This record gives sequence, C-alpha cells and structure tokens, in this order.
Amino acid sequence: MNPKTPPKILRTQTNWEELYFYQKTVVLYQMTYVFCKRFLARHGDRTVDQMVQAARSGKQNIVEGFSAGVTSTETELKLLNVARASLKELKEDYVDYLRSRNLALWDSAHPRYDGLLKFCRAHNKLEEFEGFFEKWTDEEFANCANTLCHMVDKMMATHLKNKETDFTENGGIRERMTAARMGRRKSQNEEIAELRAENERLKAEIASLRRELEVVCPS
Repeated sequence: MNPKTPPKILRTQTNWEELYFYQKTVVLYQMTYVFCKRFLARHGDRTVDQMVQAARSGKQNIVEGFSAGVTSTETELKLLNVARASLKELKEDYVDYLRSRNLALWDSAHPRYDGLLKFCRAHNKLEEFEGFFEKWTDEEFANCANTLCHMVDKMMATHLKNKETDFTENGGIRERMTAARMGRRKSQNEEIAELRAENERLKAEIASLRRELEVVCPS
C-alpha cells in the first residue's frame, strides 16, 4: 500500500534572482546611486536620499515579499505592491528631473526611443549597464531609468495578477493547513477502509477453507 502524499503547507521558495523584473531593480538601484552622485549630490539636492531610498525599497521589498510568500501570499502581495509603489515614485523623480531642467523626455517620436527600448528589453543584468554609468549624460541616464521603471512596473503588474488569481483559487496558509489536515484525515479513513476490506476478505477466505476442510474431513 503506497503512502498518501499530504498537501504542501509551505510554498516553494521563489528564486527572485532569476526574475527579470528583480534583475532590473538591481540595475535601477545601482544606477540611481551613481546618477545622484554625478548629477545631484554636488548641488545638495534633497531628493538624493529620496531617490536612492525609493530605488532600494523597490529592490528590497521584492526580496522580502518573496521570502514572506513561503508562508503568506497576502504578505507577499502587500510587499510587492510596496515595491511597485516605490518604483513609481522613483520614475516620477526621474521625469521631474528632465522636466525641471528642460531636457527631453524620450517618447515614441524621439529618434533614440526605439533603440533605448530595445536595449532595456534585451538586457537585465547590472554588468550589461554599468559600463555606461560614467559615460551617459544626465538626459540619457534619466531616460534609461524611466524606461526601466516602466518595464518593471508592467512585469510586476502581470506577476501580481497571476498571484492574485492563485490566491483566489488556492487560498493562503490557513487554507493549505486545513487542506493538509483534511487530506490526512481522508488518507487515514481510506487506509482504515482498505484494512477493513482486507479483513473481510480474509474472513471470507478462512470461512471457505473451513467448509472445504469439513468436506474432506467430516466430523
């Protein structure tokens, strides 16, 4: 008799380092640090701390969210939404920088927009970006960061939608614990039923053997 496999209570840990949107947040944090150092720090701009903290919050809350997701989908969703909100704030800071300095915000009509979009889509790792950190102008820097923020937001929106669907269909840890308990009880009941059936079968065999013995060796 094969043992029944009980339902899992703890979710499998998500390897966030393999997710493209997390990889892009690593890029965003490092490039924001360099951007502020090159273009804002020498002016004593108070947005420096805000931008660096927003970039860090975006990255760290993804890590915390997936770590919490092992036991709590609800906490995971909340933290991933915090990460998304932080990156929206960061995106707005980069857009404000461009506007306040009369620099171009690259849209689909800009001659470099398609090239930037293609580059940001194709690359996710820090080492693929950091060679440009000391070469880009502030306009190039801010437009690249703005594009990355937009991409991460879209990817996270899709991920959150899938997570919400999973939570709706499968519930959280309480539901999984209940399912595990019910599954164990069901398994035990099935095992008891199988043992009872086997017992009845053996009784029938014994009764049949006794009848055969009475025929061969009548009393």
